[in-house]
Amino acid sequence: MLKIDLIVLGKIKEKYLNEAIDEYKKRISRFASLNIIELKDRDKPDKLSDAELDKIIDEESEEILTKIDEQSFVITLEIAGKLLTSEEFAEEIKNVSVRGYSKITMIIGGSNGFNKKVSSKADLKLSFGRMTMNHKLMRVVLMEQVFRCFKIINGEAYHK
Repeated sequence: MLKIDLIVLGKIKEKYLNEAIDEYKKRISRFASLNIIELKDRDKPDKLSDAELDKIIDEESEEILTKIDEQSFVITLEIAGKLLTSEEFAEEIKNVSVRGYSKITMIIGGSNGFNKKVSSKADLKLSFGRMTMNHKLMRVVLMEQVFRCFKIINGEAYHK
């Protein structure tokens, strides 16, 4: 069974988001083992200098790097990443095992993203569009798309 690590920053306090995440985690479990790795989201006061913000991003990024399995196919979510349809994303996921991987690591950065060291680890830089989305909500969106991928790959009804 395919293993998926989802590396994210911060804990979600909103009940409605946690309920959606739990639901998609349950749905995905038919197809893959999903492990959500929540890392500490550093406090970012409103009045930070660019240097202070860069330092925080670097600290968060270094922690992300320690959680990436080197044997894993790495997908980062980035605004400047590749735009794919759900069918194209499903094809990418399907081809992971053909490329010799049994594990996928997906990374959602914090509210200010991650540094180039994390981005350079990506086998696929994925974008969900040029609009900025709340990183907590992005977890739900990504998990829905992962579930949709497996439904497409298996030829099951859901994707329309």
